[in-house]
Amino acid sequence: MNIIIIALRNLLRHKRRTALTASLIALGVLIVILFGGIGNSFKKEVVGILTNSSMGDLQIHRMGYVSSIDNLPLNMYIPEQALVKVEGLLNENPDVAAYSERIRFGGMLSNFSQTTNMRFTAIIPEKEIATCPGLPSRIKEGSPDASSFLKPGQIVIPENIATAMQLKVGSDVVLIATNKDGSVNGLNLTIAGVSENLQGPGGKDGYIHIEDATTLLRMEGREISEIAVKLKDFNRLDTVAASLSETLSQMKNQKSGKPILELHTWEQLSPFSSIAKLISILLITVRIVLMFIVIVSVMNVMIMSVYERIGEIGTIAAIGTIPSKILALFLTEGVILGVASALLGVLVSVGTLLVMSVIKLPIAFGRMELQIAPQIPTFEVLLALVSVLVVSILASLEPAIKAARMEPVDALRHV
Repeated sequence: MNIIIIALRNLLRHKRRTALTASLIALGVLIVILFGGIGNSFKKEVVGILTNSSMGDLQIHRMGYVSSIDNLPLNMYIPEQALVKVEGLLNENPDVAAYSERIRFGGMLSNFSQTTNMRFTAIIPEKEIATCPGLPSRIKEGSPDASSFLKPGQIVIPENIATAMQLKVGSDVVLIATNKDGSVNGLNLTIAGVSENLQGPGGKDGYIHIEDATTLLRMEGREISEIAVKLKDFNRLDTVAASLSETLSQMKNQKSGKPILELHTWEQLSPFSSIAKLISILLITVRIVLMFIVIVSVMNVMIMSVYERIGEIGTIAAIGTIPSKILALFLTEGVILGVASALLGVLVSVGTLLVMSVIKLPIAFGRMELQIAPQIPTFEVLLALVSVLVVSILASLEPAIKAARMEPVDALRHV
Protein backbone atom coordinates (compact mmCIF):
# COMPACT_ATOMS: atom_id res chain seq x y z
CA MET A 1 0.00 0.00 0.00
CA ASN A 2 2.88 2.34 0.79
CA ILE A 3 4.34 1.70 -2.67
CA ILE A 4 0.99 2.57 -4.29
CA ILE A 5 0.69 5.79 -2.28
CA ILE A 6 4.26 6.83 -3.13
CA ALA A 7 3.68 5.95 -6.82
CA LEU A 8 0.58 8.16 -6.89
CA ARG A 9 2.45 11.04 -5.31
CA ASN A 10 5.23 10.72 -7.85
CA LEU A 11 2.75 10.78 -10.73
CA LEU A 12 1.10 13.89 -9.30
CA ARG A 13 4.40 15.73 -9.12
CA HIS A 14 4.04 16.60 -12.78
CA LYS A 15 0.31 17.01 -13.14
CA ARG A 16 0.40 18.44 -16.64
CA ARG A 17 2.64 15.70 -18.04
CA THR A 18 0.64 12.99 -16.32
CA ALA A 19 -2.66 14.49 -17.54
CA LEU A 20 -1.46 14.74 -21.15
CA THR A 21 -0.18 11.17 -21.12
CA ALA A 22 -3.35 9.86 -19.48
CA SER A 23 -5.48 11.74 -22.02
CA LEU A 24 -3.58 10.20 -24.91
CA ILE A 25 -3.98 6.66 -23.57
CA ALA A 26 -7.65 7.27 -22.72
CA LEU A 27 -8.24 8.59 -26.25
CA GLY A 28 -6.70 5.44 -27.73
CA VAL A 29 -8.91 3.21 -25.57
CA LEU A 30 -11.92 5.37 -26.44
CA ILE A 31 -11.32 4.97 -30.19
CA VAL A 32 -10.84 1.19 -29.91
CA ILE A 33 -14.06 0.64 -27.96
CA LEU A 34 -16.15 3.08 -30.01
CA PHE A 35 -14.93 1.60 -33.28
CA GLY A 36 -15.52 -1.91 -31.94
CA GLY A 37 -19.03 -1.08 -30.75
CA ILE A 38 -20.13 0.79 -33.88
CA GLY A 39 -18.27 -1.44 -36.36
CA ASN A 40 -19.47 -4.72 -34.88
CA SER A 41 -23.04 -3.46 -34.53
CA PHE A 42 -23.04 -2.25 -38.15
CA LYS A 43 -21.64 -5.58 -39.33
CA LYS A 44 -24.16 -7.53 -37.26
CA GLU A 45 -27.05 -5.40 -38.54
CA VAL A 46 -26.14 -5.80 -42.23
CA VAL A 47 -25.39 -9.51 -41.87
CA GLY A 48 -28.75 -9.92 -40.13
CA ILE A 49 -30.51 -8.14 -42.99
CA LEU A 50 -28.78 -10.28 -45.61
CA THR A 51 -29.31 -13.62 -43.91
CA ASN A 52 -32.81 -12.92 -42.59
CA SER A 53 -34.14 -11.23 -45.73
CA SER A 54 -32.93 -13.30 -48.65
CA MET A 55 -29.87 -15.52 -48.22
CA GLY A 56 -30.37 -17.65 -45.14
CA ASP A 57 -27.38 -18.57 -43.00
CA LEU A 58 -26.11 -21.11 -45.52
CA GLN A 59 -27.19 -22.65 -48.81
CA ILE A 60 -26.94 -26.07 -50.45
CA HIS A 61 -26.58 -26.45 -54.23
CA ARG A 62 -25.59 -28.99 -56.81
CA MET A 63 -21.84 -29.12 -57.27
CA GLY A 64 -20.70 -26.37 -59.65
CA TYR A 65 -23.93 -24.37 -59.44
CA VAL A 66 -22.46 -21.43 -57.51
CA SER A 67 -19.62 -20.95 -59.98
CA SER A 68 -22.27 -20.59 -62.70
CA ILE A 69 -24.85 -18.78 -60.59
CA ASP A 70 -24.73 -15.59 -62.69
CA ASN A 71 -26.24 -17.57 -65.55
CA LEU A 72 -28.83 -19.27 -63.31
CA PRO A 73 -28.39 -22.60 -65.12
CA LEU A 74 -31.54 -24.67 -65.51
CA ASN A 75 -29.72 -27.97 -65.90
CA MET A 76 -28.03 -28.02 -62.49
CA TYR A 77 -30.87 -28.83 -60.17
CA ILE A 78 -30.43 -30.96 -57.07
CA PRO A 79 -31.34 -34.55 -58.01
CA GLU A 80 -34.59 -35.68 -56.44
CA GLN A 81 -33.02 -38.61 -54.59
CA ALA A 82 -30.34 -36.35 -53.13
CA LEU A 83 -33.01 -33.78 -52.28
CA VAL A 84 -34.93 -36.30 -50.18
CA LYS A 85 -31.75 -37.26 -48.30
CA VAL A 86 -30.85 -33.63 -47.66
CA GLU A 87 -34.32 -32.84 -46.34
CA GLY A 88 -34.11 -35.81 -43.99
CA LEU A 89 -30.66 -34.67 -42.87
CA LEU A 90 -31.89 -31.14 -42.15
CA ASN A 91 -35.01 -32.36 -40.36
CA GLU A 92 -32.88 -34.47 -38.01
CA ASN A 93 -30.24 -31.81 -37.35
CA PRO A 94 -30.91 -30.11 -33.96
CA ASP A 95 -29.05 -26.97 -35.07
CA VAL A 96 -31.36 -26.30 -38.04
CA ALA A 97 -34.31 -24.00 -37.30
CA ALA A 98 -35.83 -24.00 -40.81
CA TYR A 99 -35.02 -24.49 -44.48
CA SER A 100 -36.58 -23.45 -47.77
CA GLU A 101 -36.37 -25.09 -51.20
CA ARG A 102 -36.04 -22.66 -54.09
CA ILE A 103 -36.01 -22.60 -57.86
CA ARG A 104 -33.96 -19.77 -59.37
CA PHE A 105 -34.15 -18.76 -63.00
CA GLY A 106 -33.94 -15.79 -65.34
CA GLY A 107 -36.82 -14.42 -67.34
CA MET A 108 -38.56 -11.40 -68.87
CA LEU A 109 -41.29 -9.40 -67.20
CA SER A 110 -43.74 -7.49 -69.40
CA ASN A 111 -46.55 -5.07 -68.58
CA PHE A 112 -47.77 -5.36 -72.20
CA SER A 113 -46.00 -2.16 -73.20
CA GLN A 114 -42.55 -2.54 -71.63
CA THR A 115 -40.34 -5.56 -71.03
CA THR A 116 -37.34 -6.03 -68.77
CA ASN A 117 -35.12 -8.92 -67.78
CA MET A 118 -35.21 -10.12 -64.17
CA ARG A 119 -34.01 -12.87 -61.86
CA PHE A 120 -36.70 -14.87 -60.11
CA THR A 121 -36.78 -17.02 -57.02
CA ALA A 122 -39.62 -19.49 -56.77
CA ILE A 123 -40.48 -20.28 -53.17
CA ILE A 124 -42.91 -21.94 -50.79
CA PRO A 125 -43.96 -18.77 -48.88
CA GLU A 126 -44.44 -20.35 -45.46
CA LYS A 127 -41.05 -22.10 -45.55
CA GLU A 128 -39.31 -19.05 -47.01
CA ILE A 129 -40.52 -16.74 -44.25
CA ALA A 130 -39.53 -19.31 -41.60
CA THR A 131 -36.04 -19.38 -43.12
CA CYS A 132 -35.81 -15.63 -43.80
CA PRO A 133 -37.97 -14.04 -41.08
CA GLY A 134 -36.83 -10.55 -42.05
CA LEU A 135 -38.41 -10.81 -45.51
CA PRO A 136 -41.86 -9.49 -44.49
CA SER A 137 -40.30 -6.26 -43.23
CA ARG A 138 -38.79 -5.68 -46.68
CA ILE A 139 -42.20 -5.76 -48.38
CA LYS A 140 -43.16 -2.11 -48.85
CA GLU A 141 -46.49 -2.74 -50.57
CA GLY A 142 -48.71 -5.77 -50.27
CA SER A 143 -49.31 -8.20 -47.42
CA PRO A 144 -46.28 -9.30 -45.36
CA ASP A 145 -48.28 -12.15 -43.75
CA ALA A 146 -47.00 -15.65 -44.58
CA SER A 147 -50.48 -16.92 -45.46
CA SER A 148 -51.12 -14.13 -47.98
CA PHE A 149 -47.60 -12.90 -48.79
CA LEU A 150 -47.53 -14.79 -52.08
CA LYS A 151 -50.02 -17.17 -53.64
CA PRO A 152 -50.05 -19.13 -56.90
CA GLY A 153 -50.69 -16.73 -59.78
CA GLN A 154 -48.93 -13.84 -58.00
CA ILE A 155 -45.53 -12.18 -58.13
CA VAL A 156 -43.51 -9.85 -55.89
CA ILE A 157 -41.20 -7.40 -57.70
CA PRO A 158 -38.55 -4.92 -56.48
CA GLU A 159 -39.43 -1.25 -56.18
CA ASN A 160 -37.03 -0.10 -58.93
CA ILE A 161 -38.84 -2.33 -61.46
CA ALA A 162 -42.25 -1.26 -60.16
CA THR A 163 -41.30 2.41 -60.49
CA ALA A 164 -39.72 2.07 -63.93
CA MET A 165 -42.63 0.09 -65.38
CA GLN A 166 -45.35 1.96 -63.45
CA LEU A 167 -46.61 -1.18 -61.77
CA LYS A 168 -48.45 -1.45 -58.48
CA VAL A 169 -50.18 -4.08 -56.40
CA GLY A 170 -52.96 -5.63 -58.48
CA SER A 171 -51.37 -4.90 -61.87
CA ASP A 172 -51.32 -7.73 -64.42
CA VAL A 173 -48.03 -8.79 -65.99
CA VAL A 174 -46.64 -11.57 -68.14
CA LEU A 175 -43.61 -13.59 -67.13
CA ILE A 176 -41.66 -15.15 -69.99
CA ALA A 177 -38.93 -17.76 -69.46
CA THR A 178 -37.07 -20.48 -71.32
CA ASN A 179 -37.01 -23.95 -69.81
CA LYS A 180 -34.03 -26.31 -69.89
CA ASP A 181 -35.19 -27.79 -73.21
CA GLY A 182 -35.10 -24.39 -74.90
CA SER A 183 -38.85 -23.86 -75.12
CA VAL A 184 -40.17 -20.35 -74.46
CA ASN A 185 -43.14 -20.22 -72.15
CA GLY A 186 -45.30 -17.45 -70.72
CA LEU A 187 -47.46 -17.07 -67.64
CA ASN A 188 -49.95 -14.38 -66.63
CA LEU A 189 -49.42 -13.15 -63.07
CA THR A 190 -50.71 -10.44 -60.74
CA ILE A 191 -48.50 -8.13 -58.70
CA ALA A 192 -48.95 -9.19 -55.05
CA GLY A 193 -46.29 -6.96 -53.51
CA VAL A 194 -43.44 -4.53 -54.05
CA SER A 195 -40.27 -5.15 -52.06
CA GLU A 196 -37.13 -3.22 -51.32
CA ASN A 197 -34.20 -4.04 -53.57
CA LEU A 198 -33.01 -7.08 -51.61
CA GLN A 199 -29.87 -7.56 -53.69
CA GLY A 200 -28.71 -3.94 -53.75
CA PRO A 201 -29.63 -0.72 -55.57
CA GLY A 202 -29.54 -2.32 -59.02
CA GLY A 203 -31.25 -5.51 -57.96
CA LYS A 204 -33.79 -7.10 -60.26
CA ASP A 205 -34.90 -9.99 -58.08
CA GLY A 206 -38.53 -11.05 -57.84
CA TYR A 207 -40.46 -13.84 -56.11
CA ILE A 208 -43.08 -16.19 -57.50
CA HIS A 209 -44.76 -19.25 -56.06
CA ILE A 210 -42.95 -22.53 -56.65
CA GLU A 211 -46.09 -24.00 -58.26
CA ASP A 212 -46.01 -21.28 -60.93
CA ALA A 213 -42.32 -21.92 -61.61
CA THR A 214 -43.02 -25.62 -62.07
CA THR A 215 -45.73 -24.77 -64.60
CA LEU A 216 -43.76 -22.05 -66.39
CA LEU A 217 -40.60 -24.14 -66.74
CA ARG A 218 -42.56 -27.34 -67.47
CA MET A 219 -40.77 -29.28 -64.78
CA GLU A 220 -41.36 -32.94 -64.11
CA GLY A 221 -40.92 -33.97 -60.49
CA ARG A 222 -39.12 -31.84 -57.91
CA GLU A 223 -36.32 -29.81 -59.45
CA ILE A 224 -34.78 -27.51 -56.86
CA SER A 225 -31.97 -25.01 -57.49
CA GLU A 226 -30.97 -24.40 -53.88
CA ILE A 227 -31.92 -24.98 -50.29
CA ALA A 228 -31.54 -22.02 -47.92
CA VAL A 229 -31.01 -22.96 -44.29
CA LYS A 230 -31.51 -20.99 -41.07
CA LEU A 231 -29.73 -22.04 -37.89
CA LYS A 232 -31.01 -21.77 -34.34
CA ASP A 233 -27.70 -20.28 -33.21
CA PHE A 234 -25.90 -18.12 -35.78
CA ASN A 235 -22.70 -18.30 -33.73
CA ARG A 236 -22.46 -22.02 -34.55
CA LEU A 237 -22.43 -21.33 -38.28
CA ASP A 238 -18.88 -22.52 -38.95
CA THR A 239 -19.29 -25.66 -36.84
CA VAL A 240 -22.62 -26.65 -38.39
CA ALA A 241 -21.39 -25.82 -41.92
CA ALA A 242 -18.31 -28.03 -41.48
CA SER A 243 -20.42 -30.90 -40.16
CA LEU A 244 -23.02 -30.65 -42.94
CA SER A 245 -20.33 -30.29 -45.62
CA GLU A 246 -18.68 -33.50 -44.46
CA THR A 247 -22.00 -35.34 -44.56
CA LEU A 248 -22.94 -33.94 -47.97
CA SER A 249 -19.54 -34.88 -49.41
CA GLN A 250 -20.46 -38.53 -48.85
CA MET A 251 -23.31 -38.24 -51.38
CA LYS A 252 -21.39 -39.04 -54.55
CA ASN A 253 -22.19 -39.55 -58.20
CA GLN A 254 -22.00 -43.26 -58.91
CA LYS A 255 -20.35 -42.75 -62.30
CA SER A 256 -17.75 -40.08 -61.52
CA GLY A 257 -17.35 -40.76 -57.81
CA LYS A 258 -17.44 -37.01 -57.11
CA PRO A 259 -19.74 -35.30 -54.57
CA ILE A 260 -23.13 -34.31 -55.91
CA LEU A 261 -23.78 -31.36 -53.61
CA GLU A 262 -21.87 -28.42 -52.16
CA LEU A 263 -22.55 -26.12 -49.22
CA HIS A 264 -21.74 -22.42 -48.89
CA THR A 265 -22.15 -20.06 -45.96
CA TRP A 266 -23.43 -16.52 -46.43
CA GLU A 267 -19.82 -15.27 -46.33
CA GLN A 268 -18.97 -17.30 -49.42
CA LEU A 269 -22.01 -15.99 -51.29
CA SER A 270 -22.23 -12.31 -50.36
CA PRO A 271 -19.89 -9.49 -51.44
CA PHE A 272 -20.52 -7.86 -48.05
CA SER A 273 -18.29 -10.49 -46.45
CA SER A 274 -15.31 -8.53 -47.83
CA ILE A 275 -16.53 -5.41 -46.02
CA ALA A 276 -17.05 -7.44 -42.84
CA LYS A 277 -13.50 -8.74 -43.05
CA LEU A 278 -12.23 -5.21 -43.68
CA ILE A 279 -13.97 -4.01 -40.52
CA SER A 280 -12.26 -6.80 -38.57
CA ILE A 281 -8.87 -5.90 -40.07
CA LEU A 282 -9.36 -2.21 -39.23
CA LEU A 283 -10.28 -3.13 -35.66
CA ILE A 284 -7.08 -5.17 -35.32
CA THR A 285 -5.12 -2.22 -36.73
CA VAL A 286 -6.68 0.15 -34.20
CA ARG A 287 -5.76 -2.26 -31.39
CA ILE A 288 -2.14 -2.32 -32.56
CA VAL A 289 -2.05 1.48 -32.73
CA LEU A 290 -3.40 1.59 -29.16
CA MET A 291 -0.58 -0.66 -27.97
CA PHE A 292 2.02 1.59 -29.57
CA ILE A 293 0.40 4.65 -27.98
CA VAL A 294 0.56 3.02 -24.55
CA ILE A 295 4.13 1.80 -25.01
CA VAL A 296 5.46 5.16 -26.18
CA SER A 297 3.48 7.19 -23.63
CA VAL A 298 4.23 5.09 -20.55
CA MET A 299 7.85 4.45 -21.48
CA ASN A 300 8.45 8.15 -22.11
CA VAL A 301 7.00 9.12 -18.73
CA MET A 302 8.89 6.40 -16.86
CA ILE A 303 12.23 7.16 -18.53
CA MET A 304 11.82 10.85 -17.67
CA SER A 305 10.80 9.91 -14.14
CA VAL A 306 13.91 7.76 -13.63
CA TYR A 307 16.18 10.45 -15.10
CA GLU A 308 14.71 13.19 -12.90
CA ARG A 309 14.90 11.12 -9.71
CA ILE A 310 18.37 9.59 -9.90
CA GLY A 311 19.35 11.39 -6.71
CA GLU A 312 16.23 10.14 -4.90
CA ILE A 313 16.87 6.61 -6.09
CA GLY A 314 20.41 6.82 -4.70
CA THR A 315 19.12 8.17 -1.38
CA ILE A 316 16.48 5.48 -0.77
CA ALA A 317 18.95 2.82 -1.88
CA ALA A 318 21.57 4.20 0.54
CA ILE A 319 19.18 4.00 3.52
CA GLY A 320 18.53 0.31 2.84
CA THR A 321 15.69 0.06 0.32
CA ILE A 322 16.20 -3.19 -1.55
CA PRO A 323 16.29 -3.20 -5.41
CA SER A 324 13.07 -5.21 -5.66
CA LYS A 325 11.16 -2.46 -3.83
CA ILE A 326 12.59 0.18 -6.16
CA LEU A 327 11.62 -2.01 -9.13
CA ALA A 328 8.10 -2.43 -7.73
CA LEU A 329 7.77 1.32 -7.18
CA PHE A 330 8.45 2.25 -10.81
CA LEU A 331 6.39 -0.66 -12.18
CA THR A 332 3.48 0.47 -9.99
CA GLU A 333 3.73 4.01 -11.36
CA GLY A 334 3.57 2.75 -14.93
CA VAL A 335 0.69 0.36 -14.23
CA ILE A 336 -1.34 3.01 -12.36
CA LEU A 337 -0.81 5.50 -15.19
CA GLY A 338 -1.83 2.99 -17.87
CA VAL A 339 -4.78 1.32 -16.10
CA ALA A 340 -6.23 4.56 -14.70
CA SER A 341 -6.09 6.13 -18.17
CA ALA A 342 -7.67 3.01 -19.69
CA LEU A 343 -10.49 3.06 -17.13
CA LEU A 344 -11.14 6.70 -18.00
CA GLY A 345 -11.30 5.81 -21.69
CA VAL A 346 -13.65 2.88 -20.92
CA LEU A 347 -16.03 5.05 -18.90
CA VAL A 348 -16.23 7.74 -21.59
CA SER A 349 -16.63 5.24 -24.44
CA VAL A 350 -19.26 3.15 -22.64
CA GLY A 351 -21.20 6.30 -21.80
CA THR A 352 -21.00 7.44 -25.43
CA LEU A 353 -22.19 4.05 -26.70
CA LEU A 354 -25.11 4.04 -24.26
CA VAL A 355 -26.21 7.45 -25.56
CA MET A 356 -25.85 6.27 -29.17
CA SER A 357 -27.87 3.11 -28.45
CA VAL A 358 -30.73 5.28 -27.18
CA ILE A 359 -30.77 7.88 -29.95
CA LYS A 360 -29.63 5.34 -32.61
CA LEU A 361 -27.06 6.12 -35.26
CA PRO A 362 -28.40 6.66 -38.83
CA ILE A 363 -26.15 5.06 -41.43
CA ALA A 364 -26.85 4.87 -45.17
CA PHE A 365 -25.69 1.61 -46.76
CA GLY A 366 -26.53 1.59 -50.45
CA ARG A 367 -30.19 2.53 -50.49
CA MET A 368 -30.76 1.04 -47.07
CA GLU A 369 -31.23 3.51 -44.24
CA LEU A 370 -30.00 1.70 -41.16
CA GLN A 371 -30.65 2.75 -37.58
CA ILE A 372 -27.69 1.35 -35.68
CA ALA A 373 -28.01 0.96 -31.90
CA PRO A 374 -24.37 0.25 -30.95
CA GLN A 375 -23.90 -2.36 -28.26
CA ILE A 376 -21.15 -2.24 -25.63
CA PRO A 377 -18.46 -4.63 -26.92
CA THR A 378 -17.63 -6.49 -23.71
CA PHE A 379 -14.80 -8.36 -25.39
CA GLU A 380 -13.23 -5.13 -26.64
CA VAL A 381 -13.51 -3.52 -23.20
CA LEU A 382 -11.82 -6.45 -21.46
CA LEU A 383 -9.22 -6.78 -24.21
CA ALA A 384 -8.38 -3.06 -24.02
CA LEU A 385 -7.94 -3.19 -20.25
CA VAL A 386 -5.81 -6.34 -20.33
CA SER A 387 -3.74 -5.02 -23.25
CA VAL A 388 -3.07 -1.70 -21.51
CA LEU A 389 -2.13 -3.51 -18.28
CA VAL A 390 0.31 -5.86 -20.03
CA VAL A 391 1.80 -3.16 -22.25
CA SER A 392 2.15 -0.77 -19.28
CA ILE A 393 4.12 -3.40 -17.38
CA LEU A 394 6.36 -4.06 -20.40
CA ALA A 395 6.87 -0.34 -21.04
CA SER A 396 7.75 0.31 -17.38
CA LEU A 397 9.99 -2.71 -17.02
CA GLU A 398 13.15 -1.35 -18.67
CA PRO A 399 13.19 2.00 -16.78
CA ALA A 400 12.29 0.18 -13.53
CA ILE A 401 15.13 -2.34 -13.95
CA LYS A 402 17.50 0.53 -14.70
CA ALA A 403 16.45 2.30 -11.49
CA ALA A 404 16.70 -0.87 -9.40
CA ARG A 405 20.23 -1.61 -10.63
CA MET A 406 21.67 1.81 -9.83
CA GLU A 407 24.53 1.86 -7.37
CA PRO A 408 23.81 4.27 -4.49
CA VAL A 409 27.25 5.92 -4.74
CA ASP A 410 26.91 6.57 -8.48
CA ALA A 411 23.32 7.82 -8.07
CA LEU A 412 24.27 10.20 -5.25
CA ARG A 413 27.26 11.47 -7.21
CA HIS A 414 24.78 12.39 -10.02
CA VAL A 415 23.29 15.00 -7.69
